[in-house]
Amino acid sequence: MIASLKYEIIETIGVISEGAKGWNKELNLISWNDREPKYDLRDWDQNHEKMGKGITLSQEELIQLRDLMNGLKLE
Repeated sequence: MIASLKYEIIETIGVISEGAKGWNKELNLISWNDREPKYDLRDWDQNHEKMGKGITLSQEELIQLRDLMNGLKLE
């Protein structure tokens, strides 16, 4: 039996990229199963009814990721 997944998008932070089939890779603040909201990066369909695999980060993890990315030497 597959457990139902409840989610509420608390805040849409931004779209990182748009896919050819209309799905967007987005960073959102989401409450999963009525838990404390976390930052979430994943693909969503236009109506936010279907989603792809993604990653969920606490605020502390997001800050650490930001700091790591700020240190990258990109061309």
